[in-house]
Amino acid sequence: MARKRGRVQVVCPDCSSRLTVDTATGEVLSHDRPHRPPAGGKELGELLEGLDREKEQAEDLFEREVSAHKDRERLLEEKFQEAMKRAEEADDGKPPPRPFDFD
Repeated sequence: MARKRGRVQVVCPDCSSRLTVDTATGEVLSHDRPHRPPAGGKELGELLEGLDREKEQAEDLFEREVSAHKDRERLLEEKFQEAMKRAEEADDGKPPPRPFDFD
């Protein structure tokens, strides 16, 4: 922290910016941000590798979902056939009761 005639320079612990503050009024006179390298400091090759990894992960997820969907159709068909089989076995020839008959 440096002092000059009514001014104080402070470094922000969060963003490492340098603030110049007037001691009399408490107002910020200037705000200097530190230089940050573009793209978070990563090189273009690293960024492209990251994109390739994300693309592969997305393709893997898509393939898993497609196979799960195909398997789901097969399982639903099996459950439907099982229910139809039970319904035919439980059929006693009488029509189902009507809600009006319960009154």
